Amino acid sequence: MRLPGAMRLVRFRGPGGTEPRLGLEEAPGGAVVDLSAAEPALPRSMRAFLESGPGALAAARRALESGGHRVPRGTVRLLAPVGDPQKVICVGLNYRDHCLEQGVTPPRDPVIFSKFPSAIVGPFDDIVHPQDSSEVDWEVELAAVIGKKGQHIPEAEALDHVVGFTVANDVSARDWQLRNGRQWLLGKTFDTFCPLGPALVTKEAVTDVHNLSIRCRVNGELMQDGNTNQLIFPLPKLIAWVSRFVTLVPGDILLTGTPSGVGFFRKPPVFLKKGDEVQCEIEELGTICNKVV
Repeated sequence: MRLPGAMRLVRFRGPGGTEPRLGLEEAPGGAVVDLSAAEPALPRSMRAFLESGPGALAAARRALESGGHRVPRGTVRLLAPVGDPQKVICVGLNYRDHCLEQGVTPPRDPVIFSKFPSAIVGPFDDIVHPQDSSEVDWEVELAAVIGKKGQHIPEAEALDHVVGFTVANDVSARDWQLRNGRQWLLGKTFDTFCPLGPALVTKEAVTDVHNLSIRCRVNGELMQDGNTNQLIFPLPKLIAWVSRFVTLVPGDILLTGTPSGVGFFRKPPVFLKKGDEVQCEIEELGTICNKVV
């Protein structure tokens, strides 16, 4: 039974490489409802769709319940559910086991950095290994998507500002992030370093965002195996903290940190190379899979 408000919003291209369209997955991996066909007045950008507020979400629910405008999954290419956010905000050192694997004390306050939106690619697009790095690493992360504008948001109201969640891979060039002048931004924001997807799963469809299994496999080998119950700063605290400094707006993406098992802290370290396949999975949200080229 589908819960009220539960949806899996997607962006996709149909046959022939058409312009991006909005849609909904009937079920994970299932047929796609062509929302742009069902509700032509709606924006084609997910950011603009979210800016339209509750009316746009209500139109999407109508389309999902109508039984029409279905497109076979095999004929579409899924894109990143949000392709043009104003901000991609990231959180470092936010899993206890990730702090432990690198021998650091958990931070007293959230550690915030960012990626440029140009790093975003789709759930099954390639990760381009940059010529300027030899230490490219993986980080599976829960990403929250903002649906309601806010500043100085109280923790008790923070989740009211979230529309839903998706899977992210915070791909990282460790040689630039941790050496070479400690260029955190550059090390995190090479083109293709932020695969997202497969869907923006509305919060009504998620049983408990703070108790989801989260995993990463490289070439089929399990590298990260954690749970969001290990977050040092849960989502309400993160949203309240970030909104003290910047106004959050619909479409903003908040990556919430990664569990242990990244390549850099393995003994010996392991880094991604061309030909590798990285699969990131979060319970109830889905799986993204990206080849390194």
